[in-house]
Amino acid sequence: MRRYLDGMQPWGTLLLRVVLGVAMVYNGWHKVIPAGGFHGNNTFAALQHWNTFVMHLGMPAWLGTVSALTEFFGGMALVLGLFTRLTALLVAVNMAVALLKVNILHGYDGSQYTLVLFSVAVALMFFGPGTLALDDRIGLN
Repeated sequence: MRRYLDGMQPWGTLLLRVVLGVAMVYNGWHKVIPAGGFHGNNTFAALQHWNTFVMHLGMPAWLGTVSALTEFFGGMALVLGLFTRLTALLVAVNMAVALLKVNILHGYDGSQYTLVLFSVAVALMFFGPGTLALDDRIGLN
């Protein structure tokens, strides 16, 4: 049984990458893409709104842009398995800040989801993208 499960490790890593990546894109979408899409003068409205929220947390506004882009584009990179360790590090930092600045106020019940995303990002950072990733195909693993 152990040999069979060891052979399935690439699929387990793929599952971790895809689930974390989709969660990041989903959570970053509304921070990057304005409601109703890109048209007129509202191209950066979603980012500006997110930056305002980040400023209310006592952090510089530019960190909101970094956070939103990390979630959105980092999630896409994780799904593809591209620059996985670096992206996982950025996501882990992003989730650690979310835990310490927002979710901790809601106790463990309000922090579980973010804590799991943080843990998956740290695991991917340590274990790498696996063999079913672009990183492995182009020699970045």
